[in-house]
Amino acid sequence: MGRRKKIVNECERLMDEPENIRNIAIAAHVDHGKTTLTDNLLAGAGMISDETAGQQLAMDTEEDEQERGITIDAANVSMTHEYEDTNHLINLIDTPGHVDFGGDVTRAMRAVDGALVVVDAVEGAMPQTETVLRQALREGVKPALFINKVDRLINELQEGPEEMQKRLLSVISDVNELIRGMTEEEDYDWTVSVEDGTVGFGSALYKWGVSMPSMERTGIDFGDIMELERSGEEGRMELQERTPLSNVVLDMVAEHFPNPVDAQPRRIPTVWRGDADSDLAESMRMVDEDGEVVFMSTDISMDPHAGEIATGRLFSGTIEKGQNLYVSGTAGTNRVQSVGIFMGGEREEVDSVPAGNIAAVTGLKDAIAGSTVSSVEMTPFESIEHISEPVITKSVEAKTMDDLPKLIEVLQQVAKEDPTIQIEINEDTGEHLISGQGELHLEVITHRIRDNQGIDVHTGEPIVVFREQPQEESREVEGVSPNRHNKFYITAEPMDQDIVDAIHLGKASMDMPELERREALQEAGMDKETSQNVEHIFNTNVLIDETKGIQHLNETMELVIEGLEDALEDGPLAAEPVQGALLRLHDAKLHEDTIHRGPAQVIPAVRDAVHRSLIDAKIKMLEPIQDVRIDVPSEYMGDASGEIQGRRGRVDDMYQEGDLMVIEGIAPVEEMIGFSSDIRSATEGRASWNTENAGFRVLVDSLQPEIISEIRERKGMKQELPPSIDYI
Repeated sequence: MGRRKKIVNECERLMDEPENIRNIAIAAHVDHGKTTLTDNLLAGAGMISDETAGQQLAMDTEEDEQERGITIDAANVSMTHEYEDTNHLINLIDTPGHVDFGGDVTRAMRAVDGALVVVDAVEGAMPQTETVLRQALREGVKPALFINKVDRLINELQEGPEEMQKRLLSVISDVNELIRGMTEEEDYDWTVSVEDGTVGFGSALYKWGVSMPSMERTGIDFGDIMELERSGEEGRMELQERTPLSNVVLDMVAEHFPNPVDAQPRRIPTVWRGDADSDLAESMRMVDEDGEVVFMSTDISMDPHAGEIATGRLFSGTIEKGQNLYVSGTAGTNRVQSVGIFMGGEREEVDSVPAGNIAAVTGLKDAIAGSTVSSVEMTPFESIEHISEPVITKSVEAKTMDDLPKLIEVLQQVAKEDPTIQIEINEDTGEHLISGQGELHLEVITHRIRDNQGIDVHTGEPIVVFREQPQEESREVEGVSPNRHNKFYITAEPMDQDIVDAIHLGKASMDMPELERREALQEAGMDKETSQNVEHIFNTNVLIDETKGIQHLNETMELVIEGLEDALEDGPLAAEPVQGALLRLHDAKLHEDTIHRGPAQVIPAVRDAVHRSLIDAKIKMLEPIQDVRIDVPSEYMGDASGEIQGRRGRVDDMYQEGDLMVIEGIAPVEEMIGFSSDIRSATEGRASWNTENAGFRVLVDSLQPEIISEIRERKGMKQELPPSIDYI
């Protein structure tokens, strides 16, 4: 029997022992060494050779990942590890570190119970470290810390024992500060510490690692590590043999991460708002393999042979070939064609997968990333809320009309696989718009359409996605239906940013029980009376119904909401989405006869009232901005900071870190297009940098008319703005 088959058989045997299962993700800032670390773990589990671990990047299975040297897609692998005479099944997801692919990290966190956060010893906790920690803690996933690239402190920075200890403690302190800021202490203390073994140190490149328990076991201390590291290749080989990285990390995973039996009772209330007293809830809490099937799809991928694969967490029941399962939000059932587990890039079929595991399922044709799949109809899991939203758009056109149907099919598949991508298909013009997290995100998608699907496409210049937002409270505005028989009286005002953030992060939504939603909105700062009259939440906008006893309004409310959504999707300035608006419906006059208050009458009346109230509320354009960090030798500091300031950006801080200067600031996304080639030229390729989406800010008044005019022209809209927009 081959080695791989033995591992698959062992994994299959351990699936029925939830106490010995660990579902984990490895997450970090870009280039901090996640995928190299994962290679070590695979080698330790006997899945790849020790010699190629670190260079093979086994989890970067796509050609473009290997070419670019970054992880683009979250990749799954199942492996086994013996700890304290017990064999453990470890289902691991290697996640991307680049900010553009943060959606994969968020979805992976729904499938796991523990997150190993990797931090570069030299760079320390970076913006994306904070983001991945936030994504983990929001999903109720327990963190542990591995400080990588410790060899750089010894060999490159030539640090002594005291300096090194100070730096490592500083990294741990920064990570703990982030964790404390994101969790409620009364719930649980998930800070990490060297003493309890939730912090590891090492070098993924040179395949050695240590933790407090491993030091006690092997007798190796930091003095030995410094001596052996400095003695060159021979010393590193000795370190690798005496304290291999894979043993240290996998021991930490087995010891400190919760198994499904411990994790699910805590996690289910976080991710599911169904009836807590139902048999289904009990089955999920107990990880009952004989219960109803409850599966959360967190990833959709294509296999040229097996077709579409839905990968995700099985919270209850046992999934096997031939089952007919419901997919949330769709009619009828889907028939399971096969079930399997991932071994890196390859999927291995198994007979069945019981609760508590991560499964790869074919046949769920209606599932998308985020679907709830079950053997009975049920309240779906909470939708997976992504921290950042699309900020850049590109148009994509097939060069030949013959490829158009195939391109539409591929784009629909892309939207299914990655919910952070938004697709707008215009079958009349043949032009399609893809909106994503950044330039690289869209570049990767269009590259894959060309190379993997063989469709020759032409892409337009990147377009930045703007938002529109009211700045003041409007007067009461009247919207009249085309037949003049129906009238709506509406005001608009801006909402506090804390309320907008609460809605954006899913803390308050229409899917919640009303009482829970009210409490969440009040906690974010909405007054009690307003929170009691919330009729609808759309994106980050809220409709308040302040009417009293109006006949026929209940049966017309669905159309009112349709008109509202229509108006908010395309704001009055440049048909960009509206955000952070609080709209109050004060009064309405409706025709008694249903036929005279149908969609053709109500929708335009509400749309008109919403737009006019927003104009009266001094609506303005918001532009997306990014936090920027540049690490550069001090002689290029002026050139590097000039690159930010020359892009309507602002430098907030400059400080020395090691032998480099760090420049931190913010800049508009629109101005950051082409930044990578300019910063390389300005610093002769000596700078490293990263950007992190930082939401939206009001565009300066002097640029408002120009940007509005450009967008209206691009969209083929009339150039004249409504006459009441006289403040721009």
